[in-house]
Amino acid sequence: MSPISLIVTGATVLTVVTIAFGGTFVLRVVTGGQPANDLQRSFFRAGHAHAGVLVTLGLVCALLLATGDVTGPWSYAYIGVLAAAILIPAGFFLSVLGPDPQRPGPLIALLWTGAAVLTLSLLTVGIALIATGAGAL
Repeated sequence: MSPISLIVTGATVLTVVTIAFGGTFVLRVVTGGQPANDLQRSFFRAGHAHAGVLVTLGLVCALLLATGDVTGPWSYAYIGVLAAAILIPAGFFLSVLGPDPQRPGPLIALLWTGAAVLTLSLLTVGIALIATGAGAL
């Protein structure tokens, strides 16, 4: 793994602490300790879940690319997955801020941007792994 990848993945592992702390906020929301309407409760839960899953997926992609000996710019395709791990939860959380939103606000666009980045990144990771494997035959 390159030094840049080591730094990025190390920093990503440290973000899991913030995701865990975010879980305490979601727990307060779900148990009524933090006021929130139904839309906010569901979006906060979805944002928290997506953050944890996408960070894990990004780290798995980094490991697959490194152990598969993928080289060049392809070896950094996992960074898009990690970017999606920021964008998608941000869309969930930020689009329902306010005292009593009845529908998501304009920042929901972050979610859709993250979904596009995630899709392109996963396609890139998959193609890079297949191409590297096929080239090694």
